[in-house]
Order: sequence, then structure tokens, then C-alpha cells
Amino acid sequence: MEAITFPNGPITMAGNLCLPADFDPKGSYAAIVTVHPGGGVKEQTAGLYAEKLAEQGFVALAFDASYQGDSGGEPHFLEDPYARVEDVRAAVDHLQSLDYVDAERIGVLGVCAGGGYAVNAAMTDYRIKALTTVSAVNIGSGYRKGWYGADPDAAAVPTLQAAARQRTAEAEGADTAYIPYVPVEPDENTPRDMVEARDYYLTPRAQHPNAQNKKIFTRSISRIFTFDAFHLAEDLLTQPVLMVAGSDAGSLWHTTELHAKVRGPKKLVIVDGGTHMDFYDVPKYVDRAVEEAAPFFREHLAGSAADES
Repeated sequence: MEAITFPNGPITMAGNLCLPADFDPKGSYAAIVTVHPGGGVKEQTAGLYAEKLAEQGFVALAFDASYQGDSGGEPHFLEDPYARVEDVRAAVDHLQSLDYVDAERIGVLGVCAGGGYAVNAAMTDYRIKALTTVSAVNIGSGYRKGWYGADPDAAAVPTLQAAARQRTAEAEGADTAYIPYVPVEPDENTPRDMVEARDYYLTPRAQHPNAQNKKIFTRSISRIFTFDAFHLAEDLLTQPVLMVAGSDAGSLWHTTELHAKVRGPKKLVIVDGGTHMDFYDVPKYVDRAVEEAAPFFREHLAGSAADES
């Protein structure tokens, strides 16, 4: 693994580039961008998938989103969906600049909100030749409709009104406000996946000093709530898509919604008993996702990356 930086307009992005064990700098490799969940960092699940894909012979790049982790951008802890989609494009730019990466053999794998961002990037950047989502979340729909997708879009109005009041307060000199990304103290009404998210992000299981997931800049709200990662997917998403999710995930509706929209080559894998967070670091489920993703990318990125080394 190499710690790298790459440009994204005026922002310097921080990434971890994972290379195959038998890496040959004179070779020609297929490459995968791995996109982390909202509020996550490259050292967590995106980095894990990058490492495992490198073990399968791919060059893989995990990076911190702009405004997050070790990447630049102010204010930090901003979750801007449109910036995050541009991050993916910038990661593709960087991979294409590497002599040992075949520019025609680049794919993207996104986890949770990173899956939604990967979808949106692929719809508008056909340099991405194949796409995999794992526990996908369309972040705008998720915030508007709730974790289970049961609320009407109009349920978002009170939250947007509160965000507007907070912005007014800050314009008048109040301190910058942040909101929790995952529940710090779950209760009996907290969805199972969110209880597990707290365990992942806020305990030694996967806690990282750069991923203060209890902290998201309030101004993110107005950017997230109107974003639709899957808008026009039925018309613009032409690349092959693999979708992996757990049968017991409260977020499963995002994956099935995406599957219904995709008209091109597609494969849906629902893993029995899996929850949303299981695919972040639980070996049984991560390995299953990689077992699906590696041959999928080999097929749709024109052959085995390992054969080119």
C-alpha cells in the first residue's frame, strides 16, 4: 500500500493505493476506485475492500472524500453529495495518469452512501466501465424518507427549516453547529443497523480519529436532502452493475430500487442473514462481496488483472 495525494481542482485528496503482491510497474492493470460511506475514511471499509481487491490482482484506490479525513477542503466534516461524486471522477483521473493502469479498464466499488455516489459518478463518467455497490444507500432518499424508506419526502421539511434557522444563527455570530452521523446513545427505537453503525464507528471495532462520525456540519443538510443518486439511472447508467446487500439490512430498499431502474447488464446478490453493517468488516460478508466483485470486474474490465502482471 502506498499513501498518495492527487488533485481535485483546488483540493488535495489523500488516498491509499493498494497494489498486487506481484506488482510489476511495467505491467498493465485493471484498477478499482473504492468509495467510503458517508462520514467514513479510507482506513475503514473502503480501505479493506481496496486491500482485498489488490489481493485479487487489481490496482485499487481508497481515498478520503473532500472536506473529510486527510483530504483538503473547508469547512471540514461537510458532506456534499455533488463534491463526493466529483471526488470519484478525480480518483479516476489519477488512476488514468498511472503508466501501469489501463485507462480503459477502470471500475468503481462503493459502500453505503459511497455506493450511491459511485452510481451517480458512473452515470456521468463513462470512463468507469463497471460498477459494484455494497449495502448501497441513496443518501438523499435515506435522509428524507428515513432509514426504512417509510416516510414521505415532505417529512424532511421540519429538518430543513431547523437547518435554515441554524444558518441564520451562524450568520449572526453563533458557533458552527454539527449533528450526529450515527446515534451516540441508541435506544429501543434505533434501527438495528444504526446500533451496529455506532458499534462500528464509535468503538475500537473500527474507530478512527479522522472519522468523527458523531460530527457532520449542519450545512450538509441542505445539500443532502435534494440529492438523488439514482435519478436518470434507467437512462444514463449503461455500464454493468453488480449490487450486493444483506437480506436483513434496513437499507435493502435502496438496492432493490436501483436494481429495478437499471436496464443494462446487472446482477443482484442478496446475502441471506446479512445486515447493512455486516458488509463493512465482518469477514463472512466482506469475503462474500469480494467473491462476487472480483470475477465481475474481471469479466467486465476485459480480462483478469492478474494475467497482465
